[in-house]
Amino acid sequence: MTIIRWQNRPMFSSMLDEMLERNYSTGFEKNCGCAPATNIREDEKQFEIQLAAPGMKKEDFSLQVENSVLSVSFEKKEEDKQEDHYLRREFGLDNFTRSFTIPKTTNAEQISARYENGILFVSVPKLEPEKARLSRSIEIA
Repeated sequence: MTIIRWQNRPMFSSMLDEMLERNYSTGFEKNCGCAPATNIREDEKQFEIQLAAPGMKKEDFSLQVENSVLSVSFEKKEEDKQEDHYLRREFGLDNFTRSFTIPKTTNAEQISARYENGILFVSVPKLEPEKARLSRSIEIA
């Protein structure tokens, strides 16, 4: 019996999909291509970013906010790294940084995160509508 290697998506189709996705993205995310899958959920009070990160430790994550950009990083400590021989590897513990441009109508001071069942949940609360106004009237003296 001959084993034939099967690819579920042709390489060029994948590259084309990635190019189109980059050109027509929402602008909410910036992806390096090596980061975990992400869901972004919105309700009336917050945005919730969910990153699929199985097998990682919460201590290895780092979250930073600067100039309306939320960066989520993962760096595996050297003592935790193992060299294994994989026949196929579709997920793993590679280092990554993923950045998200957060709207100005959010409260960056109140961002919180939790790691649960292999998913990193990042809560980005929205400002109250009256505090979120981007313009104001200025009285002339």
